Amino acid sequence: MRKFLGPIAGFGVTLKTMFKKPNTEFYPEEKVPTAERYHGRHQLNRYADGLEKCIGCELCAWACPADAIYVEGADNTDEERYSPGERYGRVYQINYLRCIGCGLCIEACPTRALTMTNEYEMADDNRAGLIYEKDQLLAPLEPGMVDSPHPMAPGTTAEDYYRGAVGTGAQPAERPKDADAQSAGRPKDVNAEPEETESRGEGESA
Repeated sequence: MRKFLGPIAGFGVTLKTMFKKPNTEFYPEEKVPTAERYHGRHQLNRYADGLEKCIGCELCAWACPADAIYVEGADNTDEERYSPGERYGRVYQINYLRCIGCGLCIEACPTRALTMTNEYEMADDNRAGLIYEKDQLLAPLEPGMVDSPHPMAPGTTAEDYYRGAVGTGAQPAERPKDADAQSAGRPKDVNAEPEETESRGEGESA
């Protein structure tokens, strides 16, 4: 009797789950959103006017434990300027056959040039296609941006770019005035009395 009921008991489990709502996802027709801080494909960011943030320092390559990043820096010139600083990343490669998605390269970047997006569709049937070049990693141009190389915004310095004081070509950001700039060592005293600006009259006594 047990030999007869054994297979039937197994079908009982099948019948119970047959009428339940399936938990499968209809991928790729329906994509499930990832977590906000998901470590997906890398992206080389730009400034608001289109210049690149990468300065070719190679700190991301040194920080990578899987040796998946290769960077070659080069000097900017007045004729061809790709970043506000002295140097830029001429060659930038990420080998996704080696990348482990740890994010250490993001922490090592001094200019926030490298970030990780939520893009996870990187499958390929060609191994060479998983070695991403710089043009594949650069952020797309947004309205008001001009593709590099091009000069810096008139009247600005590299420090203005690093502080985020440079806007797009259509809406340039206002550069802070020297009088409004406060050093970290000498904060403005909000409790100080305002200085007298009116001059004393000739008949008034001191």
